[in-house]
Amino acid sequence: MHRTLQPDGWPRPRGYANGISARGRQIHVAGQIGWNAQQQMVSADFVEQAKQAMRNIVEVLACDGATPEHLVRLTWYVTDRNRYLESGAALGVAYREVLGRVYPAMSAVQVCALMEADALVEIEATAIVPDGSSDRA
Repeated sequence: MHRTLQPDGWPRPRGYANGISARGRQIHVAGQIGWNAQQQMVSADFVEQAKQAMRNIVEVLACDGATPEHLVRLTWYVTDRNRYLESGAALGVAYREVLGRVYPAMSAVQVCALMEADALVEIEATAIVPDGSSDRA
């Protein structure tokens, strides 16, 4: 489906890939936050918001027949770097529960605020469905 790019001699990253090579139909998912379909924030908790944002990504991917296995890139925007780092173990559990053991190329960036005042995290995603796949909905 895709190939993980790991330069010789570099330590293996934990929870993400240094690079991904893929060919196929591209799906770009706008930044998703921790609210539900009614645009209500599910929680004031960072991990719960991140989990909902990931669920939202999965729902958007499904609109074009894609799954988390097609993810090649995630960009996380967080309002508190320390909260993100301190949530590592719980965030890992939530990640694997929603996205499985898929580790695309990732970046995480601290921002001073997000457009929705109560949002603590926003996640953008890129997926590539392989050429010739009949996964399209």
